[in-house]
Amino acid sequence: MTDINQWQDEIDDSPKEKCGLFGIYGNDSAAQLTFLGLFALQHRGEESAGIAVSNGKSLMVHKELGLVGDIFKPDVLKKLPGTNAIGHVRYSTTGSTLLKNAQPILVDYSRGQIAVAHNGNLVNAKRLHDELEAYGSIFASTVDSEIIVHLMARPDSKNREVGLVSALRQIEGAYCFVMLTENELIGVRDPHGFRPLCLGRLGDSYVLASETCAFDLIDAQFVREIEPGEVVIINEKGVRSLYPFKGEEIRKSYCIFEHVYFARPDSHIFGEGVAHVRERLGEILAEEHPAKADVVVPVPDSGNFAALGFSRISGIPFGFGFTRNHYVGRTFILPEQAARELKVRIKLNPLKESVKGKRVVIVDDSIVRGNTARSRVKELRIAGATEVHMRVSCPPHRHACYYGIDFPHKEQLLANNYTMGEIKKFLDVESIGYLSEEGLLKAVSAFPKNEYCTACFTGKYPTVVEDDMDKFSLEKTRKC
Repeated sequence: MTDINQWQDEIDDSPKEKCGLFGIYGNDSAAQLTFLGLFALQHRGEESAGIAVSNGKSLMVHKELGLVGDIFKPDVLKKLPGTNAIGHVRYSTTGSTLLKNAQPILVDYSRGQIAVAHNGNLVNAKRLHDELEAYGSIFASTVDSEIIVHLMARPDSKNREVGLVSALRQIEGAYCFVMLTENELIGVRDPHGFRPLCLGRLGDSYVLASETCAFDLIDAQFVREIEPGEVVIINEKGVRSLYPFKGEEIRKSYCIFEHVYFARPDSHIFGEGVAHVRERLGEILAEEHPAKADVVVPVPDSGNFAALGFSRISGIPFGFGFTRNHYVGRTFILPEQAARELKVRIKLNPLKESVKGKRVVIVDDSIVRGNTARSRVKELRIAGATEVHMRVSCPPHRHACYYGIDFPHKEQLLANNYTMGEIKKFLDVESIGYLSEEGLLKAVSAFPKNEYCTACFTGKYPTVVEDDMDKFSLEKTRKC
């Protein structure tokens, strides 16, 4: 077995976001509202952002690498006229961080123009990609999202709608799409329901978004979630739904990690409020893994509500043990180990007065490789904590995710390679406790327990994964 200390040489191990989608139909300020929607969804992807607009006759797109607020200055938004728009924020779960892989993808084909933005991962992408290339398709990017455009453009499709349904029946895995044509806004959710997609209203306009927090910012009203397997087509006649998988027995597989970490706490997804679920996670965690301590501190920001729940049940006072600098980029962009450790400290700095001379319970949402968690424990000890007890509001991650979260392969996951005793020693904590799988599912109540995807914990994947894909699978046979 590899020495556990080599984990310290790995890059930042925090879970990486997927992507965020937004769309609006029938509003003179479509680009500006899409900008605000993406701003609310920035937590879902920080590598690139893009907006496509339609004026009823043609489409145009603007996209760049970087953050929403840096890309879409007022002068840029003024150059995006139209009443319909879609937007995308990206974290690369398939394909490198290159401008050509930024979305929305805009193409011209025999049936007109279409812009596509995608959240999720296709588990049969490599096979479909190779088949399409063999029949002459030329790909402009190395993202799986482009595959659906090529499938829709096949000559045997009678029209755009038929082409879309045909394409959806060929792709497999996790996907939500927002699509924009010259005169329609389209929303699509895979039949398993892995990723959230919501429908809202803003006056006479219709809105689509990955999370309801995007509706709140623009004062839109949440109507409902797009159903698993549903296609919504929004045009001048209103909203119409198609159900390409109607009558088929397809297991629902709502990604429970959306509740644990990814979604904003002020969002309502999968039938319930995220903040409420996170508090329940913390409450159950306290029941399963009590600790004798003086203060419960969260790892901000995703650990805040779980720590509140832990404090409530345990009776241990809640306190903030770290202050977070929100103006710091991701720690993995620095190559040198010393620089990475410095940036962890810049991002989360201990509050010495809150932890000095105290036994501390630190509540985190997850531990992936373990390096970041170890650094946080070290900082607490330097700040004067006499004991540190680690509590994690989800089960140990032991398996890769193929559905849109950039968890590494299981060989790189701390809990897959080491025992609880070894992990405790590596993190340098007095005790460690992970929430059980039963406790995790006990915290959610909107759907039957078997309708949540927990594959990253259990290894029980709800679909067949054709290839052991990683984010660079579509690049391995070509130069980028």
